[in-house]
Amino acid sequence: MRWVALTAVAPVAWGTNYYVTQEFLPPDSPLYGAALRALPAGLVLLGLCRQRPRGAWWWRSAVLGLLNVSVFFVLVYAASQLLPTSIASTVMAVSPLAMMLIAWALVSERPGIAHLAGAAIGLGGVCLVLLTGTGGVSVPGVLASAAAMLVSAFGHILTKRWNNTGTDVLASTAWQLTAGGLFLLLVAAAVEGPPPALSAPALLAFGYVTLVATALAFAAWFTGLRHLPAGTVGLVGLLNPVTGVLLGTAVAGDVLTVQQLCGLALVLVGVVLGRPTPTGRRGGSRTPLQPAPDKRPARESSTCNPL
Repeated sequence: MRWVALTAVAPVAWGTNYYVTQEFLPPDSPLYGAALRALPAGLVLLGLCRQRPRGAWWWRSAVLGLLNVSVFFVLVYAASQLLPTSIASTVMAVSPLAMMLIAWALVSERPGIAHLAGAAIGLGGVCLVLLTGTGGVSVPGVLASAAAMLVSAFGHILTKRWNNTGTDVLASTAWQLTAGGLFLLLVAAAVEGPPPALSAPALLAFGYVTLVATALAFAAWFTGLRHLPAGTVGLVGLLNPVTGVLLGTAVAGDVLTVQQLCGLALVLVGVVLGRPTPTGRRGGSRTPLQPAPDKRPARESSTCNPL
């Protein structure tokens, strides 16, 4: 459960990121916003691990940086500006099911019954929250959030597959954040021109987004993927909408209805169903605790017990 607790740091931090982005960061510079989030975080982690990519990890870092950072951050930034905090965060909660299906194909982790039930219940809760009238819903915003969910689900499982080769998780996280941040910076300079002028609140917001919602969150998330089944990690990610909705209610003034409360309760049930168990740590497979004993006379087996 300690790995579950560590993994939960990521979705909670990401849930707060929607509000911070919407309220304090410049809305007309999504590329620079994503670059200023990713690149400093990658450099901080790179300074901590002090390792550089070797061999295949040069191109792997570029691929993961493109998926998990460049494309994902721009889509999330756009969704945060187009949607209310609660809706933007709940669309991403569809990711557990996507992660389970992709993990089944890429890393042979067959989802267990509890994981599938948790995903179904969690998705039901998400629908209750999302379909509640909280103002106008931007179709481009929903599409951007859904695309971010699919891109990140594929990128996260690909990271899990490649990290299983023994690579240090902190180092691989630093490499992909740095690669994705550099790519975003080049594209931002070409598309958006000079970087935007940032006020003191915006600088503080970027500091939070960089250190907490990116460096710490991604390190915790990929560490969880290293030690837990993808189904469990995906269901822990349902804490993202819980955080977003509660924060939007407490700070942004969003209205929390009875229907949304029921939806949040279902989301929490889905998270609990995804908790790891001693006999089902990898997907839906169950490994026997010991080999089946040979059939021997009772008196012989009672005097020769390997346990």
